[in-house]
Amino acid sequence: QVHLVESGGGLVQAGGSLRLSCAASETGIRLISMAWFRQRTGHQRELVAIVATGTGTVYGDSVKGRFATSRDNGNNRIYLQMNNLTPEDTAVYICFATSAPTASSPAVDYWGQGIQVTVSS
Repeated sequence: QVHLVESGGGLVQAGGSLRLSCAASETGIRLISMAWFRQRTGHQRELVAIVATGTGTVYGDSVKGRFATSRDNGNNRIYLQMNNLTPEDTAVYICFATSAPTASSPAVDYWGQGIQVTVSS
């Protein structure tokens, strides 16, 4: 079973920056995509950024121009650099990944536990 573990959250003032990391517990498995979602109070879960094998990075509209994500394929890690943060960015940020299908197994989705980011005014 693959576990996704997020780190790097915390409290930051508006206008500041944070860098989140997500690491898969297993490095041997092939992950065809990794992504960040977030859950804000009063909102449904939304896509922050996704990086898929063979495609470019896609960002959610609310973070375009402020957030940047990068993926370390060899170590099954993904990072999220968050800049110019506002109180509306306060949320639980959740890591996501999808494994590559094989001859004997279908693709499997994995979700992290989430990590709190709080932005003060």
